[in-house]
Amino acid sequence: MRVSRFAALTSAFFVASSLALTGAGAAAAAQLPAAGGYVALGDSYSSGVGAGGYDSGSGACKRSTKSYPALWAAAHSPSSFAFTACSGARTGDVVSGQLGPLNSATSLVSITIGGNDAGFADTMTTCALQGESACLARVGQARTYIDNTLPGKLDTVYGAIADKAPSARVVALGYPHFYKLDGSCVAGLTEKSRAAINDAADAINGVIAKRAADHGFTFADVNSTFAGHELCSGSPWLHSVTYPVDESYHPTAAGQAGGYLPVFGSAA
Repeated sequence: MRVSRFAALTSAFFVASSLALTGAGAAAAAQLPAAGGYVALGDSYSSGVGAGGYDSGSGACKRSTKSYPALWAAAHSPSSFAFTACSGARTGDVVSGQLGPLNSATSLVSITIGGNDAGFADTMTTCALQGESACLARVGQARTYIDNTLPGKLDTVYGAIADKAPSARVVALGYPHFYKLDGSCVAGLTEKSRAAINDAADAINGVIAKRAADHGFTFADVNSTFAGHELCSGSPWLHSVTYPVDESYHPTAAGQAGGYLPVFGSAA
């Protein structure tokens, strides 16, 4: 993907105020008790920001019919489907506003959360506008939060889910690498900045995987399916800086269907 540096910097100016992480076959379906239901929680990677096809009733949450939760529910017809994931959500938003549909009959829960807590929007804005040195410093700040603060935030969310839906299979999905290193981009961020951002994604995924395992949940890593479809690859499943700006650095419809859905389906 060849991205004009002027276009990227001009577009990125607006990202600070509006960008936020807005997330099998029959065998997986058979694991769901007939009386159970599916609840999709989380941020914009679960609501489907970037995929289009937004439900007008979801407002600023921008829940998409092309998101992996909606696609999975359409294919497997769980006894009930509650979709509360919302663009921009942080861990506290999940606890305070998304857990209402969970109950003892819930059999499946999916969630992506943690990126906004770690400062996703501000980090990407800094990297796009302020150069390598500022980018690396901001990524380092995010890494400190991921290592020291995020585990406790995730424990609170995961504990609340387990309390409200004690019989559910809970799948915590991670975030993909944004960049293919040594790829086709000839402008924009430096390679060192891209590598640092990818490393930060690995760090947050590591924390999610550890906290999920400690709560008896399943972690689903999407890097295997997104490999070869990062930014700077020949076939990206992620938006670069784009309009509307809140879709920047989010999966496209192909990323939801080809990147997230198969991994969730296997884990479900």
